[in-house]
Amino acid sequence: VQLQASGGGLVQPGGSLRLSCTASGRVPRINTKGWYRQAPGKQRELVARIHATYKEDYAESVKGRSTISRDDAANTVTLQLNSLTPEDTAVYYCYVGTLSNEYWGQGTQVTVSS
Repeated sequence: VQLQASGGGLVQPGGSLRLSCTASGRVPRINTKGWYRQAPGKQRELVARIHATYKEDYAESVKGRSTISRDDAANTVTLQLNSLTPEDTAVYYCYVGTLSNEYWGQGTQVTVSS
């Protein structure tokens, strides 16, 4: 399984971004898709994930200003993140997981700065 992410870049404080990730290869039919991020000097943390049941989980830091969605026909997961602050600066990784395996994208840099 390969994951290709897109949509990162430089964003001004208060702005928005949309990250997309497409999975290819032998993608398990039942899976959780999500986004994690890692800021310099910090551990990787969950941003949001969406289960095969379409149940959504969000980190407290992004609740109310983010939306995750998935398209199983296209094997994509998308994260919309609004009202960005410098604290959102990190490398964002997309993720596909099952009970027995997990797959990670290469990471895309998001920098929030004026």
